[in-house]
Amino acid sequence: MFVDSKELSEEARVWVYPSSRKFYPQEIDDLKSKLKEFANNWIEDEEALVSCELIHERFVVFYIEENITITNAYLNEKVAFIIQLQEIYEIELLDKMNVCFKQGEFIQYKDVKAFKKLLKNRAVSSKAIVFDNLVQTKYELKHYWEVPITESWYNRML
Repeated sequence: MFVDSKELSEEARVWVYPSSRKFYPQEIDDLKSKLKEFANNWIEDEEALVSCELIHERFVVFYIEENITITNAYLNEKVAFIIQLQEIYEIELLDKMNVCFKQGEFIQYKDVKAFKKLLKNRAVSSKAIVFDNLVQTKYELKHYWEVPITESWYNRML
């Protein structure tokens, strides 16, 4: 059952999918509708509390309360849905080898090699905010998702 993410516990499982570009304003309502519809139908267990949201018009985030077992079939359905979104909006959502970071008020999306080069050339400060899309819980999303490079696993690149 779809619920607002605010209703889920801090232990709720999360998956973050960064988009290769910001969603256009004319896409957002349609995307949010698709996310809500998927979340409502994703897991048949009536005890399952599920949420999806779009953050910064760029990150698709799925939440599920840890009160049910997440099977491979459920994960496969979610990935198939993400692949559909990629095709509909002509974006990349599954490439975990890219880095998302803030540069001023903008969020950048670069492959790791390009990001390392930016750091080496000091085009990106060590104080820049990066997004750790490998966070696993709602608590981690809230506290450890947007962090300075020096406080993330990306600090190895400095």
